[in-house]
Amino acid sequence: MQDTELRTSQLPAIPSKRYFTIGEVGELCCVKTHVLRYWEQEFPQLSPVRRGNRRYYRHEDVLLVRQIRDLLYDQRFTIDGARTQLKKNASSKRLAEHHVTIGQVIAELESVVDILN
Repeated sequence: MQDTELRTSQLPAIPSKRYFTIGEVGELCCVKTHVLRYWEQEFPQLSPVRRGNRRYYRHEDVLLVRQIRDLLYDQRFTIDGARTQLKKNASSKRLAEHHVTIGQVIAELESVVDILN
């Protein structure tokens, strides 16, 4: 089975490390390193830490690469479609986080009202 035939759900587990090299990310995500460098240009959310000429990917970068891989290889999105989908997902996530925060504020205010009564 070729690398691109692997489904994203079948990829190896991500070790608990702080930083990964581009080669390690390529192996963890079954994507060639030149593809990762191309995706960095196409997806502004993907921006590994750079020290000199070397790239170091954080855990969240590896998860993002897997998400991009899923959109492109498994769900068959185009680059533009995947970029749009990632933006939509980010907006939905921010909205959900705001709802959680608002819920927490409401709960705190209700407890303050209870204390005052």
